[in-house]
Amino acid sequence: MKLIVGLGNPGKKYEMTRHNIGFIVLDYMAMKYKTPISKVKYKSYFCEIRVGNEKVILLKPQTYMNLSGEAVLSAVNYYGIELENVMVVHDDIDVEFGKIRIRKQGSGGTHNGMKNILFHLQSDKFPRLRFGVGKAIDRALVDYVLERFPKEDWDELREVVVKAEEAIEEFILNGIDASMNKYNG
Repeated sequence: MKLIVGLGNPGKKYEMTRHNIGFIVLDYMAMKYKTPISKVKYKSYFCEIRVGNEKVILLKPQTYMNLSGEAVLSAVNYYGIELENVMVVHDDIDVEFGKIRIRKQGSGGTHNGMKNILFHLQSDKFPRLRFGVGKAIDRALVDYVLERFPKEDWDELREVVVKAEEAIEEFILNGIDASMNKYNG
C-alpha cells in the first residue's frame, strides 16, 4: 500500500495557487483513475485507487498547510504504512517553474507544511515530489505562493502536472529509485 499526500490549503480562495500544487496533482490523478477524492477522514479528503496491483490512498489534508502533519500522521497510523511508502507532493520555490525533483528524504527547507509533517512523523525518511514554482522576485514569499498561477503559465503547468503524476505512478509501480532515475532529468 502507498500513501500519496498532496499539500495545499482548503477552500476556493486557494484554488490554482502555487501553494496548492499538491492538491492540483492529486486531483488530476484522481480524475485519471475516475475516482473522486471525496471521502472524509484523517482531517482530510481522500480516496482509494489501484495502480497496477498496488492499493493507493490519495490524501488531501484539510488542516491548512502549516498543520499538514496532523493529517499525514493520522493516515500513516491508521493504515500502518511504512514511511518509505509515503510520498508527499508539494510546491518548492527552490526548484525552477516547470521542473520536478523527487527525493527519498530530506529537510523541509522553507516549506512550513513539510516542516510540520517532519515534526509529526519525527522522521525525514519519506519520499517527496517537489514541484517547482520558482522564486518570488519582487514580493513577499507568502504573497507569491498564495497567488494563482498566471494564465500564461497554464499550458506549461498542465504538462508538468501530467509529468508529476507519471512520476508518482513510477514510484508506486517500481519504487523511488526508478522514479528518481526517470524523472530527475
